Amino acid sequence: MAYTIPVREGEELNVQRLEDYLKERFTGFPEQPLHIEQFGTGASNLTYALQAGDWEAVLRRPPLGPVAPKAHDMKRECSFLEALHPLFPEAPKPYLYEENPSITGGPFFLMERRKGVMADSSLPEGMELTEERGRILSELMADKLVQLHSIEYETSGLIKLSKPEGFLERQVSGWIERYHRSKTDEIPQIDEVTDWLEKNLPKSGAPSVIHYDYKLNNALFTEDLTDMAGLFDWEMATIGDPLADLGAAMSYWVEEDDPGDLKYGFGKPSITVQPEFYSRQQFVQRYAEKSGRDVSAFPYYLSFAYFKLAVICQQIYSRYKKGQTKDERFARFAPFVRTLIEQSLLTAKGIRHG
Repeated sequence: MAYTIPVREGEELNVQRLEDYLKERFTGFPEQPLHIEQFGTGASNLTYALQAGDWEAVLRRPPLGPVAPKAHDMKRECSFLEALHPLFPEAPKPYLYEENPSITGGPFFLMERRKGVMADSSLPEGMELTEERGRILSELMADKLVQLHSIEYETSGLIKLSKPEGFLERQVSGWIERYHRSKTDEIPQIDEVTDWLEKNLPKSGAPSVIHYDYKLNNALFTEDLTDMAGLFDWEMATIGDPLADLGAAMSYWVEEDDPGDLKYGFGKPSITVQPEFYSRQQFVQRYAEKSGRDVSAFPYYLSFAYFKLAVICQQIYSRYKKGQTKDERFARFAPFVRTLIEQSLLTAKGIRHG
């Protein structure tokens, strides 16, 4: 399965300028011309695959146009990876951070390129989805999340980049504020959802390292699917409530009996809709067994995760509507935001607990 695509119109990089920069920064940089492709699955930051001869790297920079305050902080993501990589080798090693916008049009960082099998809406061509493969991938995702949440971070540089105290309260109020800043359409349920989230905050357990955008197509797996080859998109990673991370993961883990608008909101549904994969309930149960954490408040975290995902999509749609991005995938995000808000409310009311 090819998970890189030709660079989208309007998101091109200045190849010569970037090549000159790389030759200055990397000793022995190859003489072969620089080739650039784009990773096609992301909907937030712009991520590119760079190759010159046998030299490879990945470049990440913010999206085009104005961005939400404190969002798309490339320096922080690079620093977080620098501290995390020795503790969690699935996180790619960063190479450098560059503030100068004249190179790519914005700040960016470079990190190592990882390769492997992606499980997105399907497995790669020629790789049959069997019950065993679905089970192995489900268990890998659950177990790696447990492993991430068990990292002893207290003496690492991660603590300097995070503020675990009051994490959930800040998250709920912060994402509500982000929604109102990026609002474009009236959604009748929004006040009921946000009111419920503010009034029903659970007590958080012990904090941990969290990825906060944990999903199948942010990971690559070994060819035999027995291990995770890499985990990517660490922009929102921090030290916080691990159940918020679990809730975010399960908001992406769609099931066959989910509403169609939820399954198809990003286009093709995730491969997790196939019966070979764990259900959300099975995933959460395995996480609880492996981590020893109390997951009784999980419905709250799933409701909040649907709301948070709605806000992310709303911010992206707002940029699209203002003409700040030409990516046509984002045209369908307006109805998807509404679907996610509705799903958040249904989960809050206990109609769908996952």
